[in-house]
Formats: sequence, C-alpha cells, structure tokens
Amino acid sequence: MKALLVGGTGPTGPHVVAGLLSKGYEVAILHRGTHEIDLPADVEHLHGDPHFLESLQSTLGKRHFDLVIGMYGRLRITAEAMKGRTLRFIGIGGTGVYPGWIKAEQGRVPLPLPVPESCPLQDDPQLDHLGYMMVMSEQAVMQAHREGAYNATILRYPVIYGPRQLGAREWSIVRRILDGRRHIILPDGGTALEHKGYTENMAHAVMLAVEKPESSGQIYNVGDETVLTIKQWVETIARLMGHQWEIVEMPYRLARPSRPYSGRTHHRVLDLAKIRTELGYKELVPVEEALRRTVAWLVEHRPEPGGEVERQLQDPFDYAAEDHFIREYQAAVERILAVPFTRERWRHPYDHPKGPMA
Repeated sequence: MKALLVGGTGPTGPHVVAGLLSKGYEVAILHRGTHEIDLPADVEHLHGDPHFLESLQSTLGKRHFDLVIGMYGRLRITAEAMKGRTLRFIGIGGTGVYPGWIKAEQGRVPLPLPVPESCPLQDDPQLDHLGYMMVMSEQAVMQAHREGAYNATILRYPVIYGPRQLGAREWSIVRRILDGRRHIILPDGGTALEHKGYTENMAHAVMLAVEKPESSGQIYNVGDETVLTIKQWVETIARLMGHQWEIVEMPYRLARPSRPYSGRTHHRVLDLAKIRTELGYKELVPVEEALRRTVAWLVEHRPEPGGEVERQLQDPFDYAAEDHFIREYQAAVERILAVPFTRERWRHPYDHPKGPMA
C-alpha cells in the first residue's frame, strides 16, 4: 500500500508518518523543501508547491496512491489534483470554518458551546475571507467524494501545539519565565476557554480516520479532550518550570502586551462527541504531559531573540513597556476605586421571619 502526505514536515507530520509505516504503508511526503526534517530513510521526499495545481501535477506525474492525506497547502487545490490518483483522501481543515471562531465579531450569532460539526459555517467572505475559503475547500473535498473521485474524510483541527511547531505561542510565556519576569498580563481575567490540539493527539485522530472505513464521507472536530482557560494555560506552564508570578488582569482592550500568547477572550470549545463515538477517539497524551514536552522542547530549542519566530509571534518582549502598562493600569484602578459610590444593602427577596407569625 502506498500513502502520500501533502506536507508532512510540520509538528504533526512525523507522528502520522510513523503511524503509516507501522501499518505497512510505503510513505512519500510532498512539500516545498523549505523545512526538511529527519524521517526514516525509506520515506520518499517529493518537492513541489501544494498551493498550486500545476506544481502538484508536475511533481506527481502519473503516480497513484492508495491513500493521500492533505495536511498543508490549499486543500481545494490538493483535492482537485488527487482526482484519479487515489482511492482514499483525508483532508486536514480547521475550526476557522465556524463563524466567530477566530473573531467573535465575524459571526452573526454567538458560537454554541461546545461547537458541533453541524454548526452553520461561514458563508460571508466579507465578514471572514479566510474562514469562507476554508469552507470552500471542505466543499471541494466532499463534492469530489460525492462524485466518486475518492472516499474522503475531513478533520477540523484547532490551534496545534507541541514540539517543532512554527511560531509556537507558548514561547511567549516560556521566554518571559526564562527572563525572570515576575508579572504577566492577561485579558479579562484569562477566563476564556480555548480548544487546542497536541501534535500526537492530532496524529492519532488522523490514523483513526485511516483505519476506520466508517469515517468515509464524514467531517470530524478534533482536539484535546481537556480544555484549559488562558489563565490555566499560563499557570500550568509556570508550574512546570518551577516559576511563580503575579497575574495582572486587564480588560482585553487594554491588555495589548498579552495578544501574542492570549489570543481572543471568547470561549472556543469543540464538541468531540462524534469522533469519540464513531471512531473511538481518546487523547493519547494528557494536556499537562503535552505541555511538559512542549516546554522542554522550547527550552532546548530556544528561538533567536528578535529573530524570525519572535517576529512571527509579533511579540516585542518589551518589558519596560509592559511594566509601564501595569503601573498605569493599577494606578487608574486605585483612582476609580476611590470614587465615592454607595448602594442599598442587599435584602433577600423573600421574607425570613425570626419566629412564627402570630
């Protein structure tokens, strides 16, 4: 059996490659060649750009595969290129298809909690062009499935974390700890829940789709089974690194230094019932162990200060400015609290007599 991974050099790819090899597949990966990684010697590397149909067609020639997994590039382009080349296609999409997932204001109505696969999808490119194009890509894959080009499955990934992740948001937290910061700013108390997916757990979900024929024609949400708040995320990393700091809570609009590591402040939680029930999904690595491995990798492979990774994160690590933010905010809070304000003493709406009525 022959399998092709389109992409495969990202943080999830090596785990999927290992899973396929363990199942007896001959594995090839197709990527642009900009992020070469160490893989078993019998894994073939094909260089092409999966963002463009002509490049895919030229790279693949007349080759055919029993299985293709589209993990990188433009999914709708890969879906078209694989017509007539494979019996089975698994496409990796994302949660951006849900209106309001990335930015709450991009949805006409609030997201349900948790978000099921049946949730209405983004249909307005003016509100969210990226989310709309992700929906178009999913539709291209499933249309090919309905036409009999191949049997297709789509997995909707959340934000991925783990070793070798490019632009890992966790680095913004880890570096502040390494730099000995005693304070960290969080927006709106850091109470927002955000679904994420550890690399090995996501690869496990991919392999379940490979192994389970009943996944054909289906779309599944994927993610860790445990969802943490932003505050829990920051606190867990600090505890794993033996660090203590004060969390300074600010309204989202003011907490600008936190953007690289906190993201948005509305809840984003996926409903995993379908993949659990139909494919038997369970996370392989619990979130605390996943974060421990992620932190250890980042400490060992520290990005260059001010280099490409930190520029991608848009994190200046400007601690003088952060301290200034904190001082000004705390001073403003004290001034506001000093404003005289009284209200009526609270009374229970129902009487609670001290004795029986006469």
